Amino acid sequence: MANTFTAPFAQKYKTGAAVATAALTGIGTSTVTGAVLLATAGANGSLISKITAIPRATVTASSLVLFLVKASAPTVFNLIDSELMGAYTLAATTAIPETSFGNISSSTPMRLEAGDMLYVGSQVALAAGIVFYAEQADL
Repeated sequence: MANTFTAPFAQKYKTGAAVATAALTGIGTSTVTGAVLLATAGANGSLISKITAIPRATVTASSLVLFLVKASAPTVFNLIDSELMGAYTLAATTAIPETSFGNISSSTPMRLEAGDMLYVGSQVALAAGIVFYAEQADL
C-alpha cells in the first residue's frame, strides 16, 4: 500500500458496551473462556480512548482484564491490561463506583490495527453482570 500524506483523522466515533457474568478461565493461556467482545477496530484501525466497568449488583473485589485478539489470529487471547474493581454493596443511597482502565485515556489512546478485537472479563463471576464500556474512534 502506498503511503499517503493525509493525516488520519477520526472518521466515525462509536461507543460499545458488553456485560460479563462468568468468571474467566484459562487466563494463563492463549485460550480464554468467559471473555466478552467489547470493541472491534474499523477497516483503517481505531483509537480507543476510554474503557470503564461498573457492577450491576453487590460485588466482591474483582480482577478485571482486557485482552487483545488480533484479526490475523482470532482464537488467541493476549492479556494486555488489568484493573482491580473494589468490593461494593449495592444500595439505593450510594453511587455505584466505576472502575477505569487507567492506561487508556483521550491523551494516551490505545491504537488498534484493522479488525483487531478487544475482549473483557472478570476473574470473579457476578450473575447480574459487570458492564464494560468503551469509546472508540475509527480512522
